[in-house]
Amino acid sequence: MKLQSPQFQALFTPGLRSVAELFEKKNYELRIAGGAVRDLLSGMTPQDIDFATTATPAEMKEMFTSAGVRLINNKGEKHGTITARLHEQNFEITTLRIDVVTDGRHAEVEFTTDWEKDAERRDLTVNSMFLGLDGMLYDFFNGYEDLKNKKIRFVGKASERIQEDYLRILRYFRFYGRIAEKPGDHEPSTLQAIKENAKGLAGISGERIWVELKKILLGNHVNHLVRLMYELDIAQYIGLPLDGSLEEFDRVTNNIQNLCPKPMTVLTSLFKVKDDVTNLDLRLKISKEEKNLGLFLVKYRQELTKAVGPEPLRPYQDFIMDSREANTNSKICEVLKYQGEEHLLREMQQWTVPSFPVSGHDLRKMGVSSGKEIGTALQQLREEWKKSGYHMDKEELLSCLKKL
Repeated sequence: MKLQSPQFQALFTPGLRSVAELFEKKNYELRIAGGAVRDLLSGMTPQDIDFATTATPAEMKEMFTSAGVRLINNKGEKHGTITARLHEQNFEITTLRIDVVTDGRHAEVEFTTDWEKDAERRDLTVNSMFLGLDGMLYDFFNGYEDLKNKKIRFVGKASERIQEDYLRILRYFRFYGRIAEKPGDHEPSTLQAIKENAKGLAGISGERIWVELKKILLGNHVNHLVRLMYELDIAQYIGLPLDGSLEEFDRVTNNIQNLCPKPMTVLTSLFKVKDDVTNLDLRLKISKEEKNLGLFLVKYRQELTKAVGPEPLRPYQDFIMDSREANTNSKICEVLKYQGEEHLLREMQQWTVPSFPVSGHDLRKMGVSSGKEIGTALQQLREEWKKSGYHMDKEELLSCLKKL
């Protein structure tokens, strides 16, 4: 088939036209590869575009240099990737390759001019397609059929693909959550291959696992996929607690639909104690902000709840006003998402934290001179201000001080 969608046509910037001309002049083939093809076939505009070519890195460097094109970031060169910059746009172009040796984490590659051999070493059928710049689709493993039928399958034998890079287990889950229509639509042989190779994830770096896990947590069918991680013995190798609270996880994933939670908010529902957050951090090297959010949720998710009566948001507002830490506001919003308090969350997002209207300077003007007395008076006034729902202004508070 030939693709001529508006999303495809929109890719042809002055930069891409210039790149295409250079390759054509030298008779090297150039095609769009992988995820961008999948997105275009789904009617989406790809976020970033990878290109594949029959030209070797040396041939590309020679071609770009003699055309006066700037090359940036030579880190990818040993894997066959050259990045050229034309018309304020970067183009990442990789030579077709085959994996010679793999150890479950990295691969030693050899360059080839065989498009099918390159497609064969990719993870999933929906990621193994190429698109010519004329819109012609090159699909060696029925990826387009699978995409239309919303099926996620490994290219060739699942166990072989997984053993080349064990992270592909999590990539399978991520794309399942992105493309599959309903939970539970897996080939039994695929699940068997995942279970037999789950232990391989123990050798994958925490940072790589966390990148995939975060995307799974924000995708569809998340409670189904996390249950699978426990059933297939994956959880223990990626930092999740052995006795994760799956019922709480189901409840919270139901609460947070459409509330745009942070991945950590979703994940914390599996945790029972703060050690679960610490263990996750040891395995996955999560950021300080993510760790703090996890600890905060474990501590306050049940303790901090809405008030009965006309001001249900007050306990959360009081907490923010009493807090000495930065980011308390955003953490409280995550607590409200976790609790499924959609209405209160909207109110909280519109609430501006009021600033206390009285300063030590005001009290000195009234004749309070000792530092200790000023501190005590300010504290008393803050309490009065709090009781008023943060509505009392400076005059009211100062007249209140006279009574006190």
